[in-house]
Amino acid sequence: MDKHTNEGQSLPQLLHDELPAEHEDPLIRRLHLIIRYAVKVLAVLMVMVIIWGVFDVIYVLYSKFIAPPMFLFEVQDIFVIFGAFMVVLIAVEIFINIRLYLGTNILPIRLVVATALMAIARKVIILDISLITAMEMLGIAAIVLALGVTHWLVGKPNQ
Repeated sequence: MDKHTNEGQSLPQLLHDELPAEHEDPLIRRLHLIIRYAVKVLAVLMVMVIIWGVFDVIYVLYSKFIAPPMFLFEVQDIFVIFGAFMVVLIAVEIFINIRLYLGTNILPIRLVVATALMAIARKVIILDISLITAMEMLGIAAIVLALGVTHWLVGKPNQ
């Protein structure tokens, strides 16, 4: 099993071979090829979403800067700006997942969990406490806890 090193630390990885380029059945081989091209199209589309997201961040910043009072942000404005930034960063993480899926035979479980953690962190950052129920808050807390424990367990070196 291959291991990907990150800053001198060995991270556990799972190997995947769901879409092998070689297969004894020519139909399955062609279908795998089609799916690989579809994933490449998704990667291109994700780059377009990232670029669009960057323009959205610029637009949000510009509109908040010129809104009266000029050059001053209210707390709600800061949450909107943080949300715009986080969406672009999540899109970048998803692109990295797609690229790793295409470029290696390593399934980046820790990166997928980290992306999910970033998405739920975005939700928590822009959360309006006055509009959320206690059950929704407990649900978010359970998701954060489960993802955090999963990230920790996946990142532990094999004993």
